[in-house]
Amino acid sequence: MHGAWLGRAIGCALGKPVEAFMLPHSDPSWIRQRNYLTAISAEEWPIRGYIPEHSPAAEQTGEIWCPASTREHIAYMESDDDIRYTVLGQLILGRYGIDFTSADVARTWLDRLPYNWVCTAETQAYRNLVGHYDAVRYQDPAFEPEDDSVIDWESVATTMNPYREWIGAQIRVDAYGYAAPGRPELAAELAFRDARISHVKNGVYGAMLCAAMIAEAFITRDVHRIVEAGLGEIPATSRLFAAVRETIDICAAHGNSFDDFEQIIAELYEAFGSYHATHTINNACVVVAALLVSGGDFHTATTFAVMAGWDTDCNGATVGSIVGALNGASSIPAAWADPLNDTLKSQVAGYHPIAISECASRSVDIANSGGPHPTWKQWVQ
Repeated sequence: MHGAWLGRAIGCALGKPVEAFMLPHSDPSWIRQRNYLTAISAEEWPIRGYIPEHSPAAEQTGEIWCPASTREHIAYMESDDDIRYTVLGQLILGRYGIDFTSADVARTWLDRLPYNWVCTAETQAYRNLVGHYDAVRYQDPAFEPEDDSVIDWESVATTMNPYREWIGAQIRVDAYGYAAPGRPELAAELAFRDARISHVKNGVYGAMLCAAMIAEAFITRDVHRIVEAGLGEIPATSRLFAAVRETIDICAAHGNSFDDFEQIIAELYEAFGSYHATHTINNACVVVAALLVSGGDFHTATTFAVMAGWDTDCNGATVGSIVGALNGASSIPAAWADPLNDTLKSQVAGYHPIAISECASRSVDIANSGGPHPTWKQWVQ
């Protein structure tokens, strides 16, 4: 569990500075990243450590984001939506247990997630939630937003929401995989209850796929089994299922070898480059490819996930979570773990700052109990 939390933090921190490269540009985001790094030194590609703050190529590639997560400055896991949603998932499980409802997720958002922290699909769902709750309260002033049945979740997820198949739900589900180690079907069910408030179809399936893979990673070191566990929880008729199968074939054609990582990335862009840089499908395929070409090696998996571009911090975090669970914290190289100083600053009350290892301890308690956690209120003070 410590490995999963630590791996998520490492992968997210690694990807944060180069997330900016997914913005519209004449070059694909992975090429911009390669140009930025190789202009510093040929030894910087493939990635060997956290991203340097400056590059001679920055004028051509664009500047990086989040200097606090660069090699020169990193000293903790800084606040990021990929981490805040993991914290919120833990708070939902701590307060309500694994029997939580979609309304419990919504109530937690309204209680603990400021509107200016959300974006794309979550922004639209947040606005729709407020409108739905206000409408219900107009009819019943005593209403409390805990009744799952009074909300039209499809309307909340779809009204004025063109982002409903983007990556937002996929990055929210790690805590559910942590709550169900070795039980991918349960992890996918928990992910569905969360994802449905802002996403539909492949946006939901990506969340279920990743939650299931995280859950499976606690009980096996076989990355192919992990991927198949994820596929087993989404519809075989979906575009995501077909895309993941195509990704498996792309990697297999190269012997699942990291030696061909640039060619594999180029083929992923050829196959899925029509999707937006933050769509679920292309980014989920990066996650799967990172697992397959790494064989579960932590360094290889997390660096591939980031080097592949598109939504780099999201993919780095998800892959880090999976291979962190697979390897355990003690097997994560010190060069990745030590700079974070076991510290998370999430901006969420009770988790700012907090030891990453303490987050893992709380997840262990949740996985062991299943029900609401007796010390939940102490967590948020």
